[in-house]
Amino acid sequence: MVKFALPLLAAATVLTGAPVPSPRDLAALFAANAERLGPVLRDPAAHRVQVLLAEPVRLPDGTFSVRRSAFGDPAEYFYPASTVKLSAAVAALLELNARNARDGTAWGLATRLRVEPRFPGDRLIDGDETNREGGALTVGHCIRRICLVSDNATFNHLYELVGHRRLNEVMWEAGFTSFRLHHRLAEPRPDAEQRQHRAIVLEQGGATLRLAHPDSTLPLVNDRWTDQRLGVARMEGGRRLEEPLVFETKNAVRLQDLQDLLLAVVKPELRTGRVGFPGLTVEQRAFLVRALGEYPRESANPVYDPAKYPDDYVKFVLPGLARVIPAAHLRIYSKVGCAYGNSIENTWIEDTRSGRGFALAAVVYTNPDGVMNDDQYAYETLAWPFLAAVAEVVARAVLAP
Repeated sequence: MVKFALPLLAAATVLTGAPVPSPRDLAALFAANAERLGPVLRDPAAHRVQVLLAEPVRLPDGTFSVRRSAFGDPAEYFYPASTVKLSAAVAALLELNARNARDGTAWGLATRLRVEPRFPGDRLIDGDETNREGGALTVGHCIRRICLVSDNATFNHLYELVGHRRLNEVMWEAGFTSFRLHHRLAEPRPDAEQRQHRAIVLEQGGATLRLAHPDSTLPLVNDRWTDQRLGVARMEGGRRLEEPLVFETKNAVRLQDLQDLLLAVVKPELRTGRVGFPGLTVEQRAFLVRALGEYPRESANPVYDPAKYPDDYVKFVLPGLARVIPAAHLRIYSKVGCAYGNSIENTWIEDTRSGRGFALAAVVYTNPDGVMNDDQYAYETLAWPFLAAVAEVVARAVLAP
């Protein structure tokens, strides 16, 4: 089993001096590497490309800030897909911690969950066959499945646990005010049902608590973005409709908030201007960091077949980074997303030989025929190779001697 330690900012990791250095010119960097970045870079606007780079900087007072560099329009909408799952993992732990402080309870990673049916077709969920420790459905096991292979069902269990309202409010309270979490994932329902909740029962050490959140009345408006339409046509019920797919009531978050959410977990010592998550315990943060950094084949529980879940399964940047840093000395802490032609990588990248690292978040939209919901999105031929190439180009620039 791979031994994990919390990634700490070593002296070699950071730039030093005051003030924080000016941003890198990512447009110039990408233009100089146009051949490596391929066809996407020839029309970045059509592919709705956004890239954010954050490099640690040691300030004169000994604290750490970040040097930020950006490419693309931060107000351009992208569908965040599975990247939002990290927010549910964090919010679940924080909400349990708050309940413990209030009620004197001890809910946490080992707490078992039982999800009661609510909607037609539902069944009672009271176990997880992938858990080698007795087949229990626990908070911690849900988090590991989310981070290791981006499991949808376990995200939805945490959605029930936290609730629609609190899932958004916890992110806002931490300073990530662009979060707009409207719905579960891979569970299409009317908007009203996305605001309703299945009851969930917590069990631990003989204690039991049934949570049945009221329907959420939280107002949510996707007001931080420009055009929220994708495609020129869409498939619906087997028919092609000559109109774009509208995302005004779908999940949304600015890329900067996604990046700083990850940094708040993996690198809380960096001053990003956000409140972050001081309510996480040391154990909980270490648990999250390990799950974000493991490859599926490294997991002892659950166990994954490397043939089905290769190292780059949820680490799109790995092939590019491995051309810069030997794989044995590379560690990637990340949460990716991929849906509706949007591919998103949100990661902290570290060379374990030197301890040097940086945060990279990137979005690319690929949909060659312009049709939404036809599953012809060119992920493997355009999107993921582009994200890998971006990581390679940035790593060569940032980690150069």
